[in-house]
Amino acid sequence: MPPTIGVFDSGFGGLTVLRALINRMPQARFAFIGDTARLPYGSKSRRTIARYAAQSAQFLVREQGAEFLVIACNTASALALDAIQDAVPVPVLGVIQPGATAARAASKTGDVLVIATDATVHSHAYLAACEALGLRAIEKACPLLVPLVEEGWTDHPVTAEVIEIYLNELRSEAAQLGFDPDTLVLGCTHYPLLRTLFEHAVRPGAKVIDSAESAAQAAVELFNGRASAPVQGSSLQTQVHCFATDSVEKFERLGSRFLGRPTGKVELVDLGG
Repeated sequence: MPPTIGVFDSGFGGLTVLRALINRMPQARFAFIGDTARLPYGSKSRRTIARYAAQSAQFLVREQGAEFLVIACNTASALALDAIQDAVPVPVLGVIQPGATAARAASKTGDVLVIATDATVHSHAYLAACEALGLRAIEKACPLLVPLVEEGWTDHPVTAEVIEIYLNELRSEAAQLGFDPDTLVLGCTHYPLLRTLFEHAVRPGAKVIDSAESAAQAAVELFNGRASAPVQGSSLQTQVHCFATDSVEKFERLGSRFLGRPTGKVELVDLGG
């Protein structure tokens, strides 16, 4: 029997993580839930986020038989990872530590930039993870990028200009602090859809770390105990079942952009209050 991997997000941005997982584990069965009825998580308290995330995790384990969970949500990874681990009896992986670990491997100067949503930046989870690995990091919230991605403007001059403005502000702050950053961490699961724009915007030689790819690779190593390279064109073999707590039509429409293939019929579920 193929393993069952549960993937959780507060919305559907985490489908970029699922996409990377599918490329690495094409024979697995995946169950993805987006808690779309209760987003955005960033405006909620830590206690509420932990309760919501634990409910989704328990649904994936108890109802879908998930043997392993990937928390494809930066806010939940930052604020509720311990609560999720306490709520289910299976291994749980968030997206923040893999992103920091990949930045450590990529950076030669030891100075990195992190862009994310307001909630993730205010948690300072990436800063802590980077500092624990001996990196100096500067975090910046980029609130305009998520709506631009959801609008479908992933290769639009307006989006490119917004990215340039954000990166220039980060570079200015880095210069004031005497940092020499050579690595940029994309700390939001929407941002992988803008990776090409980011790669054009960073300075020559700088590395762009896609936290979705990093989390998928870490999941494969933890689940299989060994590294695995992406297998292109393998997703047709993979079983994927998507759930949402609201707005399934929107999930099906926008989710295909993030997943890189049709989501299929998204099933509506009620996780309670």
